Amino acid sequence: MRPFTYTPTSTVPAATQKLKANPNAKYLAGGTNLLDLMKEDVEKPTELIDITRLALTEVKTIITGVNKGGITIGALGKNTDTANHPLIRQNFPLLTQSILAGASAQIRNMASNGGNLNQRTRCPYFYETSMPCNKREPGTGCGALEGINRMHAIFGWSEACVAVHPSDMCVALAALDAVVKVQGADGKERSIPFTDYHRLPGDSPQKDNNLNPGELITSIEIPKNNFANTSYYLKVRDRASYAFALISVAAGVELEGTRIKQAKIALGGVAHKPWRALEAEKFLVGKEATEANFKQAAELEMKSAKPLEHNEFKIELGKRAITRALMQAMTGGKA
Repeated sequence: MRPFTYTPTSTVPAATQKLKANPNAKYLAGGTNLLDLMKEDVEKPTELIDITRLALTEVKTIITGVNKGGITIGALGKNTDTANHPLIRQNFPLLTQSILAGASAQIRNMASNGGNLNQRTRCPYFYETSMPCNKREPGTGCGALEGINRMHAIFGWSEACVAVHPSDMCVALAALDAVVKVQGADGKERSIPFTDYHRLPGDSPQKDNNLNPGELITSIEIPKNNFANTSYYLKVRDRASYAFALISVAAGVELEGTRIKQAKIALGGVAHKPWRALEAEKFLVGKEATEANFKQAAELEMKSAKPLEHNEFKIELGKRAITRALMQAMTGGKA
């Protein structure tokens, strides 16, 4: 690990000003991903700005504004505390399930909510500094494009990068239409719809999200919904614990009688960002909540997938995972 300066801070304005003053600095919260990357010489900050003392841990009901009746969760709340908070378990079990599907208990006890959004890909070519990687060093090429790409993207990838976003929590937040609240060094606050927060790789895969320089995530807002009891998070992976998703599905269905009033579906492990399954959602509106309709929705969604050499299996896997997640959602995951 390279030498760096450690700078504690206790207010949001102080933190954003310090980051603005040093473009080579990084915020330090849980550190569960950043410190690993520093040890591997992938991340090379000259300064770590410790933000763990900031008062950004609260989970509470939103009482005013467009998201009234929803929940806001602090950016520095721990993943475990968020997953097990009564307001989250009662109103957004989809989020609880997704968080508890990620990493290990020890990591979830340290990892922060904001850090979960900003964790970087686990593409092995990104971590291996002897290999080309446009995300790690722009202009060097993509080792995974012609390499072993079994875990990689089937949607939204570019010739510059085929890596996928690793988070489980973010897949649920995408399906829940969450909003990311950020504050910049100028003191201005900004709201970013969750589906706009992360980026597809395009020609700039080194940019994971649409944060402006110096901006700090302060909270995440989740609007109220009507599918707490008809939602489910399904994660398909190579082993039952401490493995990233081959494909994951966050599914929520709101019913009107026996027909579907609205469906919210997001996929993980398939793109550079949580992938909103808009084709499937559109098809399901007004349909009966049957396995046959769920299968047809999955077929439609996976039609536009573009597999790489080693991950064509993800197309069939995706169809089955979407169908199964929707079926499980109808029973709240109890079947």
